[in-house]
Amino acid sequence: MLHLIANWFLSALSLLIVAAIVPGIEVAGFGTSLIAAIVIGLVNATLGFVLKILTFPLTLVTFGAFLIIINALMLKVAAAVIPGFKVRGCLAAIIGAILLGLLNTLLHWMFFPL
Repeated sequence: MLHLIANWFLSALSLLIVAAIVPGIEVAGFGTSLIAAIVIGLVNATLGFVLKILTFPLTLVTFGAFLIIINALMLKVAAAVIPGFKVRGCLAAIIGAILLGLLNTLLHWMFFPL
């Protein structure tokens, strides 16, 4: 349970850092970031899962690069339902998805080494 809470906080921290770096992504505060981390996770687990299955051939052809587009779409969907979390434009969503994935991976490696 503690591991799950730590993952949640690291994801929220990653989102705050990405919002500070990427113009076009805005998060009102850490509380909004915590809510956004949950919503992004839920959207990825449901809609993202279905989209990844449906676009699997395209993902293979692009050597996985299309997954970035799906993750960017998940950010846009989450931003549409969370007040205080905004993703303005497709480029901001794509850059945000890339950085969020990299930063999440880096922070999880730092705090939960194998």
